[in-house]
Order: sequence, then C-alpha cells, then structure tokens
Amino acid sequence: MKMYVNPSSAYKEARIKTAGQGQLIVMLYEEALKQIDTALQALEDRQKKLDAIHNALTKAQDVITELTVSLDFDKGGEVAKNLFTLYMFFNRQLMEGNVQKDPKPVRIVRNFMAQIRDSWVQIANTQVQSVPSVSGVNIAG
Repeated sequence: MKMYVNPSSAYKEARIKTAGQGQLIVMLYEEALKQIDTALQALEDRQKKLDAIHNALTKAQDVITELTVSLDFDKGGEVAKNLFTLYMFFNRQLMEGNVQKDPKPVRIVRNFMAQIRDSWVQIANTQVQSVPSVSGVNIAG
C-alpha cells in the first residue's frame, strides 16, 4: 500500500487507473496542451525563461510520442495513419518552436491538438454512455 504525502498524486493515480481508453487519450491531450500553454506563456514573457520553454515543449513532445506509440494501425486503419502523420508534424513543429524560441509553430500545434482533444472528449463520452449498466447476477453461466 502506497502512502502519499501529496493527495493530488493519489487522486491522479486513481483517476488514471479507473479511466477508460478514451478518457486516457483525453488526459494525454490535456497534459500536452497544459505543457504547450506553459511554453507559450514563457515564450511571450519578456524574460523568455529558456529552461521553462524547453522543459515544457519536451514534455509535450513526450506526450505526443506516447500518443504515437499507442496507435493501433490494424484496428485504426486510415485514421491511425492520419494521426501518425499529424503527430510527426506536431513533434517537428514543437522542435522548431523550441530551437527558434518561436511561438508561431507552437500555437499551430496547440490549435490542432485542442480540436482533436475536443473530438476525443465526445468519443470518450459516447463510450461511457454506451457501456451497459450491469446489475444483479448473471444466471446464464
């Protein structure tokens, strides 16, 4: 049994363990968007905290890489291929934004990711609603 000093960590772990597949994908998108927003805020700051920009964009790229490796090309078909292409584009844009310290490519990625995240939210909500409620005992064996 783990003892948590930080209740927020315990909540996050429980949320991840109980989430469905669609919800996990939404969480990944939300984390990437959070990191991108952190980077954009640092890019727009007059002091341009280079370490904060780099760390946030690197974390966003890590999340995108996780989304990439989770693609199922057998079941996903054309959608998986298209997402793969987008994820590669996202990582290139974030890398360019990081190297150049330019917010423009980062904003492009943020806008696309927010749209895709919104679609995944709808999918995840549909999945939750379509799961039949099971109650009682199954006597069918």
